[in-house]
Amino acid sequence: MAHRIFGMSVAKVYPAWLAKIEKKGRSKAELDAAICWLTGHDQASLEAVLAEGVSLERFFTEAPRMNPDRAQVTGVVCGVRIEAIDDPLMREIRVLDKLVDELAKGRPLAKVLRQG
Repeated sequence: MAHRIFGMSVAKVYPAWLAKIEKKGRSKAELDAAICWLTGHDQASLEAVLAEGVSLERFFTEAPRMNPDRAQVTGVVCGVRIEAIDDPLMREIRVLDKLVDELAKGRPLAKVLRQG
């Protein structure tokens, strides 16, 4: 099952992340800020990745600079504790899922981005 997720394009998943946070009053800019914080993309490179249809696997393995502070992102996503995930790629995907969940739950963006 996991290998199918890895091959899925970021552009296919992105609308679901956006819908999840927008129905809770959050913005596309906040989602993009979280993604860019995690991966080191800037807005232009993020938009290029979305337009190109890059897979989740390639998105994370070719990210400009994975944020070292992502290790502070802990907790449970989809019933699994992030810290207990052995597969490095699945862990990165779940960290992003957790950031999206935190935005949807109303956590301030600075806290989502582990800035205090």
